[in-house]
Amino acid sequence: MRTFEIGLLGCGQIGSAVFSLLKRKARHLAREAGGVFKIVAVAVKRPRKSRPLRIPTSLFVSAEALVRDPRIDLVVELIGGTGAARKLVLAALKNGKDVVTANKALLAEHGDEIFSLAQNYGRQVFFEASVGGGIPIIKTLREGLVANRIDSIHSIINGTSNYILSEMSERHIDFKEALSLAQHKGYAEADPTLDIEGTDAAHKLAILARLAFGARFGFREINCEGISQIQNEDIAFAEEFGYRIKLLAIAKRNRDGIEARVEPALLPKNHILANVGGSFNAILLGGDEVGEILLYGKGAGPEPTASAVVSDLVDWARGLSAESHGRGHSSPTPVKIKSLSTILSRYYLRFHVFDQPGVLSKISNILGRHRISISDVIQKERKVGGVVPLILLTHDSPEGRLRDAIRQIDRLEVRKGKSQVLRIEGELR
Repeated sequence: MRTFEIGLLGCGQIGSAVFSLLKRKARHLAREAGGVFKIVAVAVKRPRKSRPLRIPTSLFVSAEALVRDPRIDLVVELIGGTGAARKLVLAALKNGKDVVTANKALLAEHGDEIFSLAQNYGRQVFFEASVGGGIPIIKTLREGLVANRIDSIHSIINGTSNYILSEMSERHIDFKEALSLAQHKGYAEADPTLDIEGTDAAHKLAILARLAFGARFGFREINCEGISQIQNEDIAFAEEFGYRIKLLAIAKRNRDGIEARVEPALLPKNHILANVGGSFNAILLGGDEVGEILLYGKGAGPEPTASAVVSDLVDWARGLSAESHGRGHSSPTPVKIKSLSTILSRYYLRFHVFDQPGVLSKISNILGRHRISISDVIQKERKVGGVVPLILLTHDSPEGRLRDAIRQIDRLEVRKGKSQVLRIEGELR
């Protein structure tokens, strides 16, 4: 039986889980792959660091030596980031090695360079673990739905933000407390910026859109809004109207281009994604032949991610070329993301206003002049002269027109603080 010799770049939580899984299920994986996986080199920053997993010290080498090692057939990159990881992946490809990576930021920001180099050198890049943890979304797009034109992606692909919003909704706690809980449970990093400001989800969406639409665009073209400005009252008022707030990564194909955005949005409570709780992920795909299908599961964590990495190892060992896996891998078509100002949506608007006569009339007059109609209103009454929340839901309106109206409303002396604007998704038009 053949032996497949592998080099492991990084042996943190995910790398250790991959090492352990290959060891624990060696016989099963050998039957599936038609050969034995053998890790022959491991590169880490601190080889002498104490680790729960016993790794023979003889395996530790420098990263530069690993990607040049002539014994190694395939390099598994699990160090993360876009600096050293990019250099090492490119070096591995140039040295005749195939690559498996879980690095969504690397592929979102440098995917064109990496895939082009892989093609030039006749190498393969596998990346199932880059989106959705153990959810097989990459294989689904490449293989299972190859007969479909994918028209839409609506997804919850950041478990940290979903956990925070779920806790705010269920426990009636504020954002800071929910974030603290997420950090305590290990769902959020000490610096959670990439998660809570939507960057992590945007990285993943760029990869999904490339595969789904065969489209290439700059990662930074994706409009990205996070959840740090979501307040308890927004959660409560959304519930009162029959909605839940979720951080969504959305890509849609329509006649005049492609929409791609990450945003906290209101979903009807009966929408399937509205009921994805905790740190779970879900991806709702719309295809012209299959209609809508949902993939749901653990979107992060060492074990689910290791499962996805090892599935790529088995595919590679079976000789399934990444180039034969279909849409969007090697030469996607350059496209321009639609301007946010042209997007048509319903909106949730929350203002803090002084409780005095005529306030609603002033705001509704501005909206009316911009041809934005109101569908629902919640106006809380308190002591005259105090500041109270005023919540409006609109009918469909172009984003540009809505933003022009908000800029005028924000200049009114009857309001205080920053206005909250959230889109409403998941409803039939």
